[in-house]
Amino acid sequence: MKSLRLVLAVALLSLTAVAFAQSDSQKSFDKLKSLGGTWEGLVTTVPKMDAMGDMSRVQVTLHVTSRGNALVHEMKAAGQVDDPTKYDHPVTMFYLDNDRLLLTHYCDAGNRPRMVAKTSADGKTVEFDFVDVAGSTQNGHMDHAVFTIIDDNHHTEDWTYLMPGDKPMRGHMDLQRTK
Repeated sequence: MKSLRLVLAVALLSLTAVAFAQSDSQKSFDKLKSLGGTWEGLVTTVPKMDAMGDMSRVQVTLHVTSRGNALVHEMKAAGQVDDPTKYDHPVTMFYLDNDRLLLTHYCDAGNRPRMVAKTSADGKTVEFDFVDVAGSTQNGHMDHAVFTIIDDNHHTEDWTYLMPGDKPMRGHMDLQRTK
């Protein structure tokens, strides 16, 4: 009888831990979904990037879709014609997978890295760490992302791209809501 009580206690503790992890992931996902809309701001890169240019204006659109089960993040140079066949236009999907918040980044480099989230204690920062990648990494791949919510109309995004030879290129976007 004692062993049955012990097994039940351990099972309940395990379920509580899973429920906590799910609610933490759900809270982070809900926080990111609150960013739905159109954003513009400056992007800075280290080292400086020629494609967009340092201190260029960028536009980010976030759209909640699939009955709230996915968040689409699209990025392009502000004011650029919307032609993803000619210009950089990466798309990132955020979604819950059981107890984890994941993103899949559909990169202009032709690959699809996946990253898993962890949330800061204050809940304002969601950081994504590399899990794996599908497709060729010959031209590099996205490796890390951090979203920091300042307020309802201001957030920052920090993206790390690993160039060939695992040389990091970091991009920082300081974004203001436009819609």
